[in-house]
Amino acid sequence: MKLFQKLAIATSLVLGLATLTTKSASAAIINYAFNVDSSTAKGNGLFSFDDSTFSNDNIPVAPVQSLSFKFDNDPNIYTAKDDVEYPDYPVAFPTVSLADNAPIGLLYSFLDKANPDKSYEIAGTLFSVSSETSDSGIVSYRQVPEPSTLGSTFLLGTIGLFMKKKVRSIKNIKA
Repeated sequence: MKLFQKLAIATSLVLGLATLTTKSASAAIINYAFNVDSSTAKGNGLFSFDDSTFSNDNIPVAPVQSLSFKFDNDPNIYTAKDDVEYPDYPVAFPTVSLADNAPIGLLYSFLDKANPDKSYEIAGTLFSVSSETSDSGIVSYRQVPEPSTLGSTFLLGTIGLFMKKKVRSIKNIKA
């Protein structure tokens, strides 16, 4: 009986963890967070895209479905519609050559809402400001976990704790 219980627990954990690390065969909405850092401007944002919409070009791109960006200490929020070439841009593109090894980069150009003579551009890991004085900086990316992945991790952790308590109580009864 003990062997069967241990085998069942091990099998359920292995299957649960396997579902966390495998990629879905179907398309999905992918969410990324990004941070901009330069000497004159810092900020952070979020964007998402459908990974099934990548073009068949030499450098495939996918239209960004949603984007929200805000500079620190600035009340303005920039969206995908603020791109100077909207609706063709902003776009996400796959890459493995970015400095922070992010598999996705962003192409996004927009004007300052308070001063339209000032423009900003995000091109992969590069950030640039064009105005009377130019500035450049870096962009870093990180994928935002899907809610289902977080839920699965929480569920497996809860099951593991429950099983650990159950095993302890069985050992106490036998002793």
